[in-house]
Amino acid sequence: MSRKTCPGVERDTTPASRPNATLTSNPRDKPEARRRGRPAPGQRDLETRQPLARRDELDRTIDQLATTCPWSGLIARLRCLHGIDTLGAFGLCAEICNFQRFPKPATLSAYLGLVPSENTSGEKRRLGSITKAGSTLARQLLVEASYHYRRPPRIGGALMRRQDGAEAWIVDLSWRAQRRLHGRWQRLRTQRHKHDGIAAVAIARELSHFVWELAITE
Repeated sequence: MSRKTCPGVERDTTPASRPNATLTSNPRDKPEARRRGRPAPGQRDLETRQPLARRDELDRTIDQLATTCPWSGLIARLRCLHGIDTLGAFGLCAEICNFQRFPKPATLSAYLGLVPSENTSGEKRRLGSITKAGSTLARQLLVEASYHYRRPPRIGGALMRRQDGAEAWIVDLSWRAQRRLHGRWQRLRTQRHKHDGIAAVAIARELSHFVWELAITE
């Protein structure tokens, strides 16, 4: 049965007069509501470019310092290794300083905390996790560099530019390091089924031996 209205009186059809009507509106209908709390596209681009520009400026400053500091010759040698660029070489030199105090490469890897801990009781010898002694930064730089040796040995464009002008024996040592460390990584992963973290630490330990050889060779 239809609702009757008095003659001459119009029926109120506003949402408030309808019991099931809603007073809320779709925020998508208001562009300003969608943009509220979000930076404008130009502002987002500016916020992205500023940190990148600052990073590039710091990289240029580090590159300039690497050519004038007392470690410039050693930094140039270490940059010839796969996975170690100017920042990594600079960090290793700053953390280790004098490589001559280590009579053999094993003492350097022990100093950096890359050797396993040992718990010996009687005739039983048990090896645990690495000691993590020494510089945390130097150890982290070597572990990060070790992941580059997962891939087969090759000399890419960046590495070729870093090796440009280096002595022949340094380039040969870098290639020898690639072949040995990649083979070591493959054996740890495929034959011994070690996960990436353990393999990376083992590769970093051997990589420190190549770093030591580059540092002490006259």
